[in-house]
Amino acid sequence: MFVSPPDRPQSTIAVRAIDAADPAARARWDQAVRARADATMFHLAAWPMAIAETFGHRFWLLAAERDGVIVGLLPLILVRSRLFGTRLASNAFAVYGGPLADDADVHAALDAAAIRLRDETGASLLEYRNLHRLRPDWPAKTDVYARFRKPILDTPDANMKALPSKQRNMIRKGEKAGLEAIEETGVDPAWQLYAESVRNLGTPVFPRSLFVALKRHYGDDCVIQTVRHEGVAIAASLSLVFRDEIHIFYAGGTRAGRAVAANDFLFWSVMEAGRRRGLASYDLGRSKVGTGAYDFKLKWGIEPEPLAYEFQLAPGAAMPDMNPNSPKYTRFVELWQRLPLPVANFIGPLLSRSLG
Repeated sequence: MFVSPPDRPQSTIAVRAIDAADPAARARWDQAVRARADATMFHLAAWPMAIAETFGHRFWLLAAERDGVIVGLLPLILVRSRLFGTRLASNAFAVYGGPLADDADVHAALDAAAIRLRDETGASLLEYRNLHRLRPDWPAKTDVYARFRKPILDTPDANMKALPSKQRNMIRKGEKAGLEAIEETGVDPAWQLYAESVRNLGTPVFPRSLFVALKRHYGDDCVIQTVRHEGVAIAASLSLVFRDEIHIFYAGGTRAGRAVAANDFLFWSVMEAGRRRGLASYDLGRSKVGTGAYDFKLKWGIEPEPLAYEFQLAPGAAMPDMNPNSPKYTRFVELWQRLPLPVANFIGPLLSRSLG
């Protein structure tokens, strides 16, 4: 929450949409993002551009300027869905988002522009996916998701010793089984394993084209790894690098891989990839509280950090309930888990465009 200094001189704040199709404008946006300590990889133009290319969703890069200098940024993605209505989110399909502002006046100007856009597009709500509460007066969900982060130390031995003993044993189990981690240039093995994993969880898969778009827009900062056992890929991940951190974003594996601790070895391998790049921290990604993924990350000895997702509702709109753990989705999840994988992979991308 911002508090403006009482003696700061007043000046005009102008909020305008950056033209992402203009390379120079896009570079200026990304430069402003990278200059901010509170920015994330999802604030870069690469994220909404990849989402737009994959799903066709419209997006805006709102920049607040004071005296010609960018003093605030807010990326927004509009998701239209027959299932869940129309939502304007910063940032849809991502973990983090929300406004980046120098002070309270800039934040208020971005809020006002976003609310106008919500009303103009007919969206039922505006959502900020924040690390922390920014607007305490807005309705929020602070007990649904948490993130897990840990430092990356200088050597594999130091990183191993920093883990709880049970987690060290799981990683060594994978090593003894002969698992090997390979960085891939293509997306196919990773997407196929991810698709199988989310089908098993009862969730529609995102299309392969999303992985392709993320790799194209993030380039070398999109790291794809597979874990192989006797030459066969049994677990895989897509991670994004931003500044000094690697963030594992999509991950999955086969049921058979559990017998050789493939998922544990995969998450360890992503941390090692970050260490080899000289990075300082590892984000194991967000998880829903109370799920198996949440419990898995607790085993790494990390204190979860609750995420604050804030909402500004249109008149008459209600707080959204898109949590697949909600009882009303139980039957759908059970049915989806029983689908043949080719069927799930055909239908899933048609539904997942609404799940941002």
